[in-house]
Amino acid sequence: VIVSSVQRQARHSFFWQFVFHTYTTAFTLVNGNGTPKAEEYSLQQKQIFLGLGAISYAACVGALPLSFVNRYTLKSPLMQLFVKKLLPAPLLGLTSAFTVAMVRSPEFDNGIEVMDRNGKVIGVSKKAGKKAVMETALSRAVLFGTTFFLPEVLMYFVQRARLVKNPRALGPVRMFVIMSVLAGMLPVSFSMFPQCGEIKRADLEPEILSSTEETEFFYNRGI
Repeated sequence: VIVSSVQRQARHSFFWQFVFHTYTTAFTLVNGNGTPKAEEYSLQQKQIFLGLGAISYAACVGALPLSFVNRYTLKSPLMQLFVKKLLPAPLLGLTSAFTVAMVRSPEFDNGIEVMDRNGKVIGVSKKAGKKAVMETALSRAVLFGTTFFLPEVLMYFVQRARLVKNPRALGPVRMFVIMSVLAGMLPVSFSMFPQCGEIKRADLEPEILSSTEETEFFYNRGI
């Protein structure tokens, strides 16, 4: 996160964002819902291929604004502010959500297990799978989008108030601010939605409802 946020060259930005998204995608793959199964192909292989495609795409999208600015030598202060300060946060948030949705797409393609209050598996639901993936993607977008955006705002006020006298100290201060925001946002993002998600009866498929009279169902959201 720290190294990705300080890059000013498109090639370097692509490399470090590729590393960043590789780590987060591997984390997503390991901590997803393990319900989906497929007979005709290896589901894990499919997820790895989807993950590699999503990682490459996300790294390209992240480096594209810098490439555009450097290629067309757009040096105006407004353009520099937009591309280097304002745009990275929403881009990283969106690409982080995208990689989650891609690597865990088998969960809403094939469905995940839903359980009653006693933990008994009632069936496999695609709607629950979609809900679990979308919640995780949103929490990941909030985590990294905020971690990129808030330090820029804080550093702007630090520099404007001249709280740091030595220009060489700005780098360590920025690193400390990013680490602090990331540390604070981790529990926030993980607690946005409960680990054991809940879905109402009306939101499930009819074939599941026909086998039970329960009104509330639960599923493992993943991280």
